[in-house]
Amino acid sequence: MIRRPAAANVLARGPIRGLIGGLALGLILGLGGCDGGAKPTPVAAPPSKATAPAEAHYKATPSKVLNAVRKRGYLACGVNPGLPGFAYPDFRGVWRGFDVDICRAVAAAVLGDANKVRFTPISSQDRFSALQKGEIDILSRNTSWSYSRDAGLGLDFAAVTYFDGQGFLAPRALNLASAQELSGARICVQSGTASEDNLADYFHARGLGYKAVVVGSEAEGRRQYEAGACDVFTADVSALAGSRSVLNNPGAHVILPDVISKEPLGPVVRQNDAAWADIVRWTVYATILGEELGLSSKTVVQARETASDPQTRRLLGVEGDYGAMLGLPRDWAFQVIRQVGAYHEIFQRDVGAGSALKLDRGLNALWTAPKPGLLYAPPLR
Repeated sequence: MIRRPAAANVLARGPIRGLIGGLALGLILGLGGCDGGAKPTPVAAPPSKATAPAEAHYKATPSKVLNAVRKRGYLACGVNPGLPGFAYPDFRGVWRGFDVDICRAVAAAVLGDANKVRFTPISSQDRFSALQKGEIDILSRNTSWSYSRDAGLGLDFAAVTYFDGQGFLAPRALNLASAQELSGARICVQSGTASEDNLADYFHARGLGYKAVVVGSEAEGRRQYEAGACDVFTADVSALAGSRSVLNNPGAHVILPDVISKEPLGPVVRQNDAAWADIVRWTVYATILGEELGLSSKTVVQARETASDPQTRRLLGVEGDYGAMLGLPRDWAFQVIRQVGAYHEIFQRDVGAGSALKLDRGLNALWTAPKPGLLYAPPLR
């Protein structure tokens, strides 16, 4: 006697057998009822994601800050009262500097005119409250991104524009090789800044003593340091370079090699307007992408006409309307680079080789540079 496999026995029994029979009967009846030349009635397929109605697509919440800026006709930007290289009024009263140019770039993106900015000088003690109260739209004031500021103040850091760290400015005549030689020193430090806490942490961790000479601003710190009220001056390395550039004899002072903290600097906005944070963030990234793609304020007009590279065409608004996602014109990034420049131009004229500070790119070099830095922007696609 031949035994059928168990699986065959299961299929031959019960509801499954009835189902197979029913399907076979349906197929026979269907074939029998076919008209030789007739075609079956087509059944509409469900709409795919690619053909879904526009109403189903995500729509960003309009930015209240953007609407307010457009209504009043200018961007309100909070800056340092006077820090060479970053924010300072020149002899004609025109604001210049790295942080100033970030605000000009945002104005170019949202208003089409980099000059439509009103700058408000703000002390380190008042900078966050001015932003929280809505007195300014953006704070671009050599401000470090930290956990407590990001999570505890109702604010957002849109992007890092300058990777920095805290250091020490000292007279060359002291022949100091390291900050570890500063035990017992009088150190000028600005109140209301992360520099106070960093200084305390550094000396406590090494069992060193020091005397803090607390000052109210960078300008006061420079004056006290130059007058001999303190032995060294501590602040972000970029700020120390700015301070040194305006001393009576810049060459008589050195910035020690020690960097005792991480200080990622960047523009700050209120946390209750995510769309505005995106606008500021991608304005910064547009300057970085501009450098990555070899663009500059001098070449961007021609590039818009002749570029075949898809990335360049998207950035400059030739291909696709990426500005609409931010509530901005198609050419927003083109205006940023044309009127203010790509990142390398901003860096060079404000704090780099074209400035009195002469700072190297260092960590602020592109990730693809021969000496790679940390500068990296997400792709625009």
